[in-house]
Amino acid sequence: MSNLGQFDSDFYQSNYTIDNQEHSCNDSDAYGNHNGSRKLQASEQPQHAFVPPEMLMSSELGINFDHIWQKTLTVLNPLKPADGSIMNETDLAGPILFCVALGATFLLAGKVQFGYVYGMSAIGCLGIYALLNLMSSSGVSYGCVASVLGYCLLPMVILSSCAIFFSLQGTIGTVLALIIIGWCSLSASKIFISALDMEGQQLLVAYPCALLYGLFALLTVF
Repeated sequence: MSNLGQFDSDFYQSNYTIDNQEHSCNDSDAYGNHNGSRKLQASEQPQHAFVPPEMLMSSELGINFDHIWQKTLTVLNPLKPADGSIMNETDLAGPILFCVALGATFLLAGKVQFGYVYGMSAIGCLGIYALLNLMSSSGVSYGCVASVLGYCLLPMVILSSCAIFFSLQGTIGTVLALIIIGWCSLSASKIFISALDMEGQQLLVAYPCALLYGLFALLTVF
């Protein structure tokens, strides 16, 4: 009996109380809430979208390959309506590429004409730039003029590529040169009147463009 009484007194004199139980429960609830909030935050973090490599390279280089392709298609199809919002941009990646391609085809045909190509391009762009600023009310930048004239040089690259395989100094070559001159000037004038809102003035714009591309045709044929 003395042992039983000693056990009862020890039990009731212990420091473990109901408050301790509540405190431990509160700690476990707080730990569970903390883990739940961490899981919720992890689930709410935004997932990074997949970016194609060509779009990443385009953003890094500052070159819009989609616009380059649309401008090229507009030049290749003179009857296709031009998008003025896209054409009224200072994009020189395509024109530089076409100028280099024209000089390369000249070189393959046995003509070293790089200086003439770049010189005539710069002077021609300057002349068309001055003319368009006199004719249009909104005005145009030199970079935009160089971009449009450079893209419209693509048919001339096709003509110079033909000169690699056969001579253009004849009736067939003359007819091809005239067709290419009309193609280039028609495409350039179409783009200019679309970008500058110059309706009804396409022939006035096409004439000086034809003179410029005629000089390139002379270099190609002769």
